[in-house]
Amino acid sequence: MYQYVDRRLSTLDEGCRFLVWSMRAWVTAIASKHCPAQTLAPVFARWRMIGGLQPFHRAMLLFNRDALETFGFCPMACDHVSEHEAMVLELITSLRDRGPSQTRATLELLIVEDSVGDVLETISKLGAAMAVAGIFPQEPAVARGNDH
Repeated sequence: MYQYVDRRLSTLDEGCRFLVWSMRAWVTAIASKHCPAQTLAPVFARWRMIGGLQPFHRAMLLFNRDALETFGFCPMACDHVSEHEAMVLELITSLRDRGPSQTRATLELLIVEDSVGDVLETISKLGAAMAVAGIFPQEPAVARGNDH
């Protein structure tokens, strides 16, 4: 998570930027009382991520409903990654890089126990869709100078 938090979006790859934009757009749609899936569908389609829309939407619903604390997302125009945005990025990359056991352990600190398995399965599907689209998030390079 710490490799993402407070980092400038411009220093992240397109997969990370896509996810951060998607999280912020989802929250903005909910706040505006619009269907987030319908709002996000055109962008997901343009990025060859339409197969990832349902798992993304489900993951956000589960985080919204079952998180042990209220997740905070930056406004759309913000150039930095919030703590909770960084946690979601880390969960996606952790599943691939560290496996389901470690990712499950992290999820157990973030959401109610009954939802851990659902979120794990959902972010697995989201990560798979991102890999197929060629935009799976990569961990950023070690911070240099003004990267954050």
